[in-house]
Amino acid sequence: MYNVLFLIILGILLIVGFLNYLSWNLVILGIIVIFVIWLVLIYNQLIQYSQRVKEAESDIEVQLKRRADLIPNLVETVKAYAGHEREVLEKVTEARSALLNAQSLKDEIEADNMITSALKTLFAVAENYPDLKANQNFLELQRELRDAEDKIMASRRFYNSVVMEYNSFLQSFPTNIFVKLFNFKPVEYFELENVEEKEVPKVQF
Repeated sequence: MYNVLFLIILGILLIVGFLNYLSWNLVILGIIVIFVIWLVLIYNQLIQYSQRVKEAESDIEVQLKRRADLIPNLVETVKAYAGHEREVLEKVTEARSALLNAQSLKDEIEADNMITSALKTLFAVAENYPDLKANQNFLELQRELRDAEDKIMASRRFYNSVVMEYNSFLQSFPTNIFVKLFNFKPVEYFELENVEEKEVPKVQF
């Protein structure tokens, strides 16, 4: 929008300059002023896009943390009925620790993949324990995890749509000419390890 506006105003200035025989110094000064205003508008829009990306990423982090907070209770509940499934429980715990210690979005994505895989294995193992499947605490944790998964997926979709808008704006002409000057860089998508919309853990029996 700003690019089109700039070109329109520039064209008007040039036409007016020719028609009214204005001093070319005034025309050039007007062009410079319009150019500076145009750059400021582009910079401000980049800031707005960047803030939206940060807010969307923060929302994902909140949802991932919410799911991570459910895992200790889940592990303890399963341990009470299937304590000898040590390897499965350890993988879930390790995946949670990886998420809590993530230092970047890439680390969070990897940890999220680990948790998803570990939970799928855990609930598959739980199929072999009827008493565990009937436990009310376990059933409530299933419900909360299902809700957490849904919110994570929704947050991820929103984040990716915001990132697409931001990256598209960075790559559009002539914004891409000034991207390095403003020190803005493309942002990676929150993509899943597998192509499938990543099967979320089956937490309902």
